[in-house]
Amino acid sequence: MDAKVYECIKEVFETNTPFSNNLGIKVLLDESLNPYIRLEKQEHLIGNYMQNILHGGVISSVLDIIGAIVAVDGVINRMKDEPKAEIMKKFEKLGTIDMRVDYLRPGRGDYFIATGEAMRTGNKVSVVRTKLKNNENILIAAGTGTYMVG
Repeated sequence: MDAKVYECIKEVFETNTPFSNNLGIKVLLDESLNPYIRLEKQEHLIGNYMQNILHGGVISSVLDIIGAIVAVDGVINRMKDEPKAEIMKKFEKLGTIDMRVDYLRPGRGDYFIATGEAMRTGNKVSVVRTKLKNNENILIAAGTGTYMVG
């Protein structure tokens, strides 16, 4: 991922989106420069206090956010030579069309990593598969999302 593209993604999803700020997500890059989200377990994100597990809505929200990041990344990486203002305009059209989440295990862990892979990215729509794993690399949930990207 281009540095300018990464800067735009962090600005939109980590800095300027109040909901993402409330979740406390961090947008990072792996060794192959693919984006991923790290989410620390926090008390206000717990859904079942007796089991001390993440709320299902938090899980689906994080999968939706990484899905949107991967979807828009496929479009804006083609624009890496454009001015930042032009790249940022692409985020105006970004939106979730449909999403499915499979909750595979309870959301236990000290922190969580959300990743995604584009199945197809067109000029208008992108389809992304997502995963959420805990700090022990145990798969907690998986999803598929369709996103408007243009």
